[in-house]
Amino acid sequence: MKKKVVVGMSGGVDSSAAAYLLKEAGYDVIGVTMEMWQEGPRGQAAGNGSLCASAADDARRVAEVLGIPHYVVDFREVFRERVVSYFIDEYRHGRTPNPCIMCNRYVKWEALLEKGREFGADLVATGHYARIELLPNGRYTVRTSVTSAKDQTYALYQLTQEQLRHTLMPDGAYTKDEIRAAAERAGLPVAHKPDSMEICFIPDNDYAGFIGRNAGSVPPPGNFVTGDGRVLGRHRGITHYTVGQRKGLGLAMGRPVFVKEIRPETDEVVIGEAGSVFTRELTADRLNWMAVEGPGSAPLRASAKIRYNHAGAPCTVTDAGDGTVRVVFDEPVRAVTPGQAVVFYHDGGYVLGGGIIR
Repeated sequence: MKKKVVVGMSGGVDSSAAAYLLKEAGYDVIGVTMEMWQEGPRGQAAGNGSLCASAADDARRVAEVLGIPHYVVDFREVFRERVVSYFIDEYRHGRTPNPCIMCNRYVKWEALLEKGREFGADLVATGHYARIELLPNGRYTVRTSVTSAKDQTYALYQLTQEQLRHTLMPDGAYTKDEIRAAAERAGLPVAHKPDSMEICFIPDNDYAGFIGRNAGSVPPPGNFVTGDGRVLGRHRGITHYTVGQRKGLGLAMGRPVFVKEIRPETDEVVIGEAGSVFTRELTADRLNWMAVEGPGSAPLRASAKIRYNHAGAPCTVTDAGDGTVRVVFDEPVRAVTPGQAVVFYHDGGYVLGGGIIR
């Protein structure tokens, strides 16, 4: 009997190719497009035009070519609660979140697994560029894909052992060019569709504008200050800024300056020189462990990524005993940003675990 798998189909080439590869491998494939966000009333598309509708249409056309069933499922409530509300709250408190991480954990996996079981499927699949492996210690983890240029493991570190046990990621064994070639070979209409680069619910990349429209209140304008409190000028509100930012500050300092810190309790944005945004250590909480159960009593050596496009840096991870870990880097790293994830890797490309920078 064929194993039944629900594939989260966004209408893009990656998830479409995943559905094709799994069907070719002998799985009984069901395509599901997740309706996750609309700013206006139901039926009015969010952002710039009919983004949600076009994604569902593309996924439906792919499903027709593949000869698989396709459903559009309303996940807007869980998406608003778990992703959008989290995103807004983090920015209002001076942090810079990665909403894709929470979406993966609570929507693309937790909610999709639950819906899949209603269809009689015990497996879910996505088009992420990552590989799932069962290690000799009995734990599941994600491993970097064969193409470092597209690797997406950083955004997957929050997945649980139970979720990984029921997940397939066929795209992780291929390069992007190979995925497009497979989609073209299968006659999929999205084979050459461009990749989406922005946060799905903010297609214009105006984070502060989105927060202003969807939050009950937003932080007011405040002062740009130096580390010792000297006022340099006025800013538009802390939701407009992130640690390490240089452009868009509107400060005529005669030299490059950067956001060093955001102080939500005083609505201050601290400005510093280039060297001031480097540090050797951080603290992280909201931890999730994959390849290991945790750092244990002995310090854990790892390579840590502090943002999605960070190459990673060698570090030592120590359990602080209060639900947090202390991370000390061998060399200073730039722009450690509260709210972003820090993800720990083993030399072989396995994700050991990760947390949120505090």
